[in-house]
Amino acid sequence: KAVEVNALWYNCLRLLSEFYAGKDSEKVNKYKSLADKVQKSFCELFWNGTNAYLNDCIFSDGSTDESLRPNQIFAVSLKYSPLSPEQQKSVVYAVLDKLLTPYGLRTLDPSSKQYKPKYTGPQRDRDEAYHQGTVWPYLIGPFIEAYLKVNQFSQESKKQASEFIQPLLRHLEEDGCLGSVSEIFDADPPHEPKGCFAQAWSVAELMRSYLLINS
Repeated sequence: KAVEVNALWYNCLRLLSEFYAGKDSEKVNKYKSLADKVQKSFCELFWNGTNAYLNDCIFSDGSTDESLRPNQIFAVSLKYSPLSPEQQKSVVYAVLDKLLTPYGLRTLDPSSKQYKPKYTGPQRDRDEAYHQGTVWPYLIGPFIEAYLKVNQFSQESKKQASEFIQPLLRHLEEDGCLGSVSEIFDADPPHEPKGCFAQAWSVAELMRSYLLINS
């Protein structure tokens, strides 16, 4: 059970309940009841009270993967979050502290034994690094949205968020494929761009971040 899939499922149930409001009370109650159950289970299973962030996944035997990964940011950035305001803020700042880089979010906490700082070498080595540290710039979108959300979209938080995306904006205009953003970056400085040199979702989420900050 992946944390981001369950966050998306919860959000969809709340959206369905909202959609049927004033149209079909039976469906409103059906989806609201399901969402309430999902919210309770989500918090019981995914919340890691010791580390104050979300477990990455729950295995079939009930054990958990406690790795600090960026997937959990969707449990905050989506319109409906199953978490309390305090938990949402804790997730955002855990991600900011360990995963945020000038070019997006690392896919794994650098303190993990599985962490791969560079996306390089033969195919097998690159495949091993792909989700074990490698930075994904498209994740800047949900991170910025979550960061602004837990800080009530204050002017101070917008100013800080603007600073977060400046390196990616420079990359868009000065590095690699001009007018585009690379697919991934190395996890450690100097965060060299790797993978596809022009990735649509990287550009789209950078644009969305810019609009959220400047709206």
